[in-house]
Amino acid sequence: MRTAESVFYDIRGLKYHVRHWPATGADARRLVLLHGWMDFSASFQFLVDALGSGWEVFAPDWRGYGLSEWGRSDCYWFPDYIADLDALLQRIQPEAPVDLVGHSLGGNVAALYAGVRPERIAGLVNLEGFGMARTHPDQAPKRYGLWLDELREPPQLKSYADFSALADRMQKTNPRLPRERAEFLAQHWGRRTDDGRVVLRGDPAHKIINPVLYHYAEARACWQSINAPVLWVDAAESDIQKRMKLAAEDYADRRNAHRNLRYVTVEGAGHMLHHDQPERVAQLIEEFLRELAT
Repeated sequence: MRTAESVFYDIRGLKYHVRHWPATGADARRLVLLHGWMDFSASFQFLVDALGSGWEVFAPDWRGYGLSEWGRSDCYWFPDYIADLDALLQRIQPEAPVDLVGHSLGGNVAALYAGVRPERIAGLVNLEGFGMARTHPDQAPKRYGLWLDELREPPQLKSYADFSALADRMQKTNPRLPRERAEFLAQHWGRRTDDGRVVLRGDPAHKIINPVLYHYAEARACWQSINAPVLWVDAAESDIQKRMKLAAEDYADRRNAHRNLRYVTVEGAGHMLHHDQPERVAQLIEEFLRELAT
């Protein structure tokens, strides 16, 4: 298992934690990994272990996750992730475009950012982060009302008896996850509370609904502005399309918004494909990015 070190940056007034896996070779390329919703940077450990030694890898904990400082508002706003990423890349690799990999929420952020700052991205790998369900204006009143209700009575995170119980929960959610990996993730994902129980290392405010409706046309316009080649990776056993109620035509339209896209499906994996098939995902990333460098 490759050993990571913790680096902390002051990003837009928050103490941001970045997990850094140094490379052993002198000609190493930098790679930035962005985790998903209610996840954390150590989630990429198995993927990093499967990469060759020529990669210097950085993976931030988004604001309010892992070891990064929590936000100072009562909820979280999606554009902050884009601004945080812009500031982070100025610290990690300011002098040249970067290779960027995002999973789920991280994939959504990465894809939007790649269209907003196309000159900053050399290659983009999107793992199951293909936008949200379309919305309609008549959903707004109910959505704002639910947001106000949740601000009054904020959601809470479930606690577990110990780290083993948290690992049990992870395996129940993802039966493909081996026990050894579940126990590793639980130790990083959870923290002890004063009463000895274990809760996730995350701000419960992430569970508060976003009152602003998702505007698909705006997201698509950003995707159309991406200059970098894109590797779009989904998982054969993922339920994300079903959960977002994406018809096949809608899913295809999202791919078609990218001018230079390669599309691959990973077999034997669900939404957490970097847990289920890290070796295959690492192979796809390396082949794609190294091809861009030739």
